[in-house]
Amino acid sequence: MVTDPMMTASRFSTRPLYLQVRDALAARIATGDWQPGAAIPNEGDLAREFGVSSGTMRKALDLLESERLLTRRQGRGTFVNDQTSDELAERYSNIRAQGGEHISGDFQILDVSEGVANDAECTRLSVREHERVCRVRRLRLCHGKPFMSEHISMPASLFPGLAKRGEFPHRITILAQEFGVLLGKGQERISIDTASPEIAEALRLAPGTPVLMLDRLIHTLDGRPAEWRLGRCHCADKFYLAEFN
Repeated sequence: MVTDPMMTASRFSTRPLYLQVRDALAARIATGDWQPGAAIPNEGDLAREFGVSSGTMRKALDLLESERLLTRRQGRGTFVNDQTSDELAERYSNIRAQGGEHISGDFQILDVSEGVANDAECTRLSVREHERVCRVRRLRLCHGKPFMSEHISMPASLFPGLAKRGEFPHRITILAQEFGVLLGKGQERISIDTASPEIAEALRLAPGTPVLMLDRLIHTLDGRPAEWRLGRCHCADKFYLAEFN
């Protein structure tokens, strides 16, 4: 017999059963019932708890593992991933140093505010005209030198009260875990732009210098836009790496 409230509420859903199970398990991670690093019950126990077959539960767990929420360790069990770990956080960042390593660097927050979404934010974040967004302007620095100017917008409904805190985590994964938001896929558009006077001053460049424009959108696990970032990057001794499996 299914005992999870989410499963009970969606018992008439037309979605495949393994997806309903996956949603219920993901909700336990989002709400903190299953903490990062914790071992979860084994597949058989979970199948009995949810009243589903072992095959259905295995399929749900396989999906959660592919979505990087869980990790199976042979002979040890299945564990909740810490989304703030370097390995998982860096999957959204493709700027590398000459040696190929990820650049973490430092961040300088210039401004955090909240307001009604503009036309571009409505389009990219799929929010209505009257909805509010949290906006962040910051610089990324490597060895004390700024190399990227970032303008970030996020739906205020996902991160309520963020603008009033006066601080902003340097990684979206830290923020998401704090607010119980499960992140999914990200996509990044790459183009060439020229530095405006404002961007040139921030990056210590001459106005009109070519810069890499990175238009990145990160979604929640259920497909809602969670963060839109416009990054203008002066690579110099750095490069953008795209990996293909």
